[in-house]
Amino acid sequence: MVENPFFALSELPYRLPPFAQVREEHYLPAFERGMADQLREVREITDDPEPPTFANTIEALERSGRILRRTSIVFMTIAASDTTDGIRRIETEILPRLTRHGDAIRLNRTLYDRIRRVTTDDPEEAWLLEKYRVDFVRAGADLSEPEQERLRRLNEELTRLSTSFTQNLLAASTASALVVRDPALLDGLPESTIKALEKDGRYVLPLFNHTNQPALAELTDRETRRRLYELSVGRAPENLPLAARMAELRAERAALLGYPSHAAYTVADQTAKTTGAVEEMLGRLVGPAVANARREAEELGREAGLPLEPWDWSFYAERVRKARYDFDGGDLRPYFELDRVLRDGIFHAAGELYGITFTLREDLAGYHPDVRVHEVFDADGSPMGLFLLDPYARPSKRGGAWMNSLVNQSHLFDELPVVINNLNITKPAEGPTLLTFDEVNTAFHEFGHALHGLFSDVRFPRVSGTEVPRDFVEYPSQVNEMWATWPSILANFARHHETGEPVPAELLEKMRAAEKFNQGFATVEYLAATLLDWAWHKLAAGETVEDAEAFETAALERAGIAFDLVRSRYRTSYFAHIFSSGVGGYSAGYYSYIWSEVLDAESVGWFEENGGLRRENGDHFRSTLLSVGGSRDVMDAFRAFRGRDPRIEPLLERRGLQA
Repeated sequence: MVENPFFALSELPYRLPPFAQVREEHYLPAFERGMADQLREVREITDDPEPPTFANTIEALERSGRILRRTSIVFMTIAASDTTDGIRRIETEILPRLTRHGDAIRLNRTLYDRIRRVTTDDPEEAWLLEKYRVDFVRAGADLSEPEQERLRRLNEELTRLSTSFTQNLLAASTASALVVRDPALLDGLPESTIKALEKDGRYVLPLFNHTNQPALAELTDRETRRRLYELSVGRAPENLPLAARMAELRAERAALLGYPSHAAYTVADQTAKTTGAVEEMLGRLVGPAVANARREAEELGREAGLPLEPWDWSFYAERVRKARYDFDGGDLRPYFELDRVLRDGIFHAAGELYGITFTLREDLAGYHPDVRVHEVFDADGSPMGLFLLDPYARPSKRGGAWMNSLVNQSHLFDELPVVINNLNITKPAEGPTLLTFDEVNTAFHEFGHALHGLFSDVRFPRVSGTEVPRDFVEYPSQVNEMWATWPSILANFARHHETGEPVPAELLEKMRAAEKFNQGFATVEYLAATLLDWAWHKLAAGETVEDAEAFETAALERAGIAFDLVRSRYRTSYFAHIFSSGVGGYSAGYYSYIWSEVLDAESVGWFEENGGLRRENGDHFRSTLLSVGGSRDVMDAFRAFRGRDPRIEPLLERRGLQA
């Protein structure tokens, strides 16, 4: 029998996980040994007769649980990107056990007492020490034994519910797909897309994670649009009671930990610090955004010549955009071929700005044939790590786009980063993969996260790369979006996939002129999701929700964001960011995107003021902010980059929300 591949460090370059060796039967034994080993390592720390020091307590904790981390990161990657029935069964079994394991460490009073007694004069060590202290307190280390026991039960139930939510949603993305037999009903979609959707004489259009399906902008048949929209907003109704119960349990847990709500608990450890700060910012945006959306609706209604419905918005928005700016987003598709966008766009921009280069490693494999592995080199030729890309949608993959780290950079373990980007682009039946501009923008965004991981230059894994507050983590990735439309970068990758001709300058001008169009819609659907998240997580302990749909409706009306023609970007039953086990860290944190966009808009302004795509600008951004990860106060890092505190005005101007 082959040794379990998780029991030893990978021998592949950069310790890339040996995906080809991993079998489903390896996971449970590896989880069990990993948890047992880490508990033994924690006992060695607590049984140490020597006085607690940074080395024998904090650094020892950083060194613990290596097998468990290797197993967890591979398993969670597969569960999100290429799951199976077997993986789902293991997930249901193991996640509650992992929750119990985490509680066994963070609720260990002897360990917490040692952490409290550690002192150090080293600034980097002192920062990490304080993070550990805060982690343990927020996990319940200060609670009484009966309170800790109740906390354990709450954590386990939340894990079970969120796992069910995730699995229900993955099943719903297929079960709720639009199915037609007549391809004429899909008129408006590119022929290559229609061909790719054909399966056994039927045409199956799967749902994207969010409410407003991209095809709604293209489908000419109004009844088909209606069907697609209603499938989207009505999916996974079985998740509604799960979400309500999770919100109630989170409220109870927050109260147990001394907070008035889960929202208050969440933001206390973020850059926002208080619920008041979040609400003050959101309050400045709601009124102007709704007013913009209502003006847009009036214009679209005139264009439609009939009472506008939600499934009509994107279709007629495209018609108005085309009429006003003589711009049709579909005209850009032939110029956005995936390989060229990656090589001559994303990688080229990173090379120009930071001096880094990329080499395809065909000798290295991911977990699926679609995954590509690139080696990354610094400007001086030294190796930096690996970048993996998994671009295509498939039934075994959850929706959305994301980045995660397979290996965290740290000097403690002398490890370089291995990071992966997941996208959900429809794979063509044949021929090139042509992207929409939104998909191009998403690819640049996710690569911004990848750069945050690749540039990490810290001592400890706990603060490596994207291990920063949730309301800061989206900021570097949003900044990277600016290079998707930077003239020299766009000219380099936006070339016709057949002729190689550059995208016509007049088409680019039209695209830029149309950028602020439909911002009312975009801002309202985002703010509605943010305020829905906020409403669920402002519940007080003891409050119950009998009807989740009624709660959602009332919450949006109360927030002043309810607008029948623009639904929340995510409704409760498919709001994976806040209720899914995979990305549940955004609970009471979906505001992070627009909070981070304040920093992003300021940073784009800085680049423009300082000459844009210049190596010295990239080096400054890298050294002051990207490389430090969470090893210092992130707002201090922002000030070191920008030279001052952030202002909201650049964001308001970008979104057309000035008074």
